[in-house]
Amino acid sequence: MNVKSVNSTALAAPRLEALKAAAVALTLGFGLVWLAGFAYPESVHDAAHDTRHALSFPCH
Repeated sequence: MNVKSVNSTALAAPRLEALKAAAVALTLGFGLVWLAGFAYPESVHDAAHDTRHALSFPCH
C-alpha cells in the first residue's frame, strides 16, 4: 500500500501545477480581453476589435 500512495502523490503534483498554470493563463487572458474591450482610448479598443475580426473571432 505504501508504494501505491507514493505513486499517486507523485502524479498529483505535476497535475496540480498544470492546473495552477492553466488558471493563471485563463485569468490573464480574460483580463486582457476585458481591458481591451473597455479601453477608454478608442484607438486601443478599435485595434483590438479589428484584430478580433482579422482572426475571424466573433465579437458582436
